[in-house]
Amino acid sequence: MKKNPTYKEAFNELREIINEIEEGEVNVDLLSVKVKRAVGLIKVCKDKLASTEEDVDRILEELGEGD
Repeated sequence: MKKNPTYKEAFNELREIINEIEEGEVNVDLLSVKVKRAVGLIKVCKDKLASTEEDVDRILEELGEGD
């Protein structure tokens, strides 16, 4: 995965990791690595959602100024 994944890429990879863990497909030696990656992906998703929310709020404010 590239350094700055899109929201969709991060979300899909996170779902894969969760499925692997739930299915018991991750051995104990890799569990810590997978959990750390999942935490990073969650941060990417949260940051992108927050940024999008800020953009939408700003756009709506700009539209409201024309009233």
